Amino acid sequence: MPEIPTAERVLTISRVEARRLAISRQHLAAVRPRADDEGLRTVLRALRYLQLDPISVVAPSHDLVVWSRLGPTAGAGLRRLWWEDRWLFEYWAHAAAIVLTEDYPLHRATMDAHPPANFTAIKAWVEANGRLLGHVLERLGEGVALPTDAFDDCADVSWESTGWTAGRNVERMLAHLWRQGRIMVAGRAGGKRLWGLPEACLPTGTDRVAMSPVEKVTAATEHTLRALGAARPLDIRQYFLRGDYVGLPAILRSLTEQGRVVPVRVDGTAAKETWYVHAEALAGLDAIRAGEWEGRTALLSPFDNLINDRRLTERLWGFAFRNEMYVPKAQREYGYYLMPVLHGDRLVGRLAPRHDRKRGVLVIEGLFLEPDVEATAALRRAVSAEIADLAALTGASAIEYGVVPDRWRTALVRD
Repeated sequence: MPEIPTAERVLTISRVEARRLAISRQHLAAVRPRADDEGLRTVLRALRYLQLDPISVVAPSHDLVVWSRLGPTAGAGLRRLWWEDRWLFEYWAHAAAIVLTEDYPLHRATMDAHPPANFTAIKAWVEANGRLLGHVLERLGEGVALPTDAFDDCADVSWESTGWTAGRNVERMLAHLWRQGRIMVAGRAGGKRLWGLPEACLPTGTDRVAMSPVEKVTAATEHTLRALGAARPLDIRQYFLRGDYVGLPAILRSLTEQGRVVPVRVDGTAAKETWYVHAEALAGLDAIRAGEWEGRTALLSPFDNLINDRRLTERLWGFAFRNEMYVPKAQREYGYYLMPVLHGDRLVGRLAPRHDRKRGVLVIEGLFLEPDVEATAALRRAVSAEIADLAALTGASAIEYGVVPDRWRTALVRD
């Protein structure tokens, strides 16, 4: 058993150790779980959510996250656990996400608290549209999963906003009922959600009893620390249940007193800044400090769990990353869709890939290494292997390169 530091002797770890711990906890180190259902469950239990995103320049983000950890066959297993076994379901966590059905009591607590007390506009709008609400539930009560356009807009009061949701009454009502857990995503057709009632979507025997608010935040805090390796309170608040950690300071104190989490210091950060490590990760930290760690190379979705908190990514890795798909084209530094490159315990650059589905080609529009990273033969071989694996994932039959480091292009011509 690893020794747990006392309050008088706070453990200090280096940034390298913090990075390696995070990489290991997220199953991005050299030892991968088996690419079967058991391995996939292991990864998903470690991450606790997969962010959903409609942009599919290369592949859906959730497929890329499991591919980075388990390889190109993981996507099929993910869909099986999601839609056949119902071991997963869609709900709002970090954002719209795929979450674990075994966490339903945790999410049920969020559902029961929706909408928050200060959401007076949505409350008033829903109360004014009882006819539309009843229509949605009546149609779904027929037992057939339905797309959004299957419902009539019988709203008595139109939803008004200053953004794109103005007038979209059916979509707003479905979103409200989904957040309340009164309806669920029963399936997808062409990327569009099909709606159903929980009775038709949850596996028999699912625990539907909501956790208390304290139980919910306690469980979410432990899940988050297991996933991140080492984190500060502000980092915890950004993972899994983003912004929904009411009473976190008291919960961290309680978990510390129970020996479930351990306060640590991270070299190079503010002296008064407290980080936390879950007690279950201490054995892994001991192994890292003993030199028993091996990294590997991986291409990460821009929404990958490891780097989704941009502030933490820059703090631990010194890697400033942003999604340039939200930046006007003339202001982009690298490209529309960017995948950070993990090599060992460093984020060494970013890849700008695009799947040209019409031609069946994976186009690498650019590969941009960090200024202090040398384009060595070993790095080229490792990244090229991941690019080839990415092409296999997408079904592309060829790879084309655009902007790459000079030594890289010389090697490509030679190869």
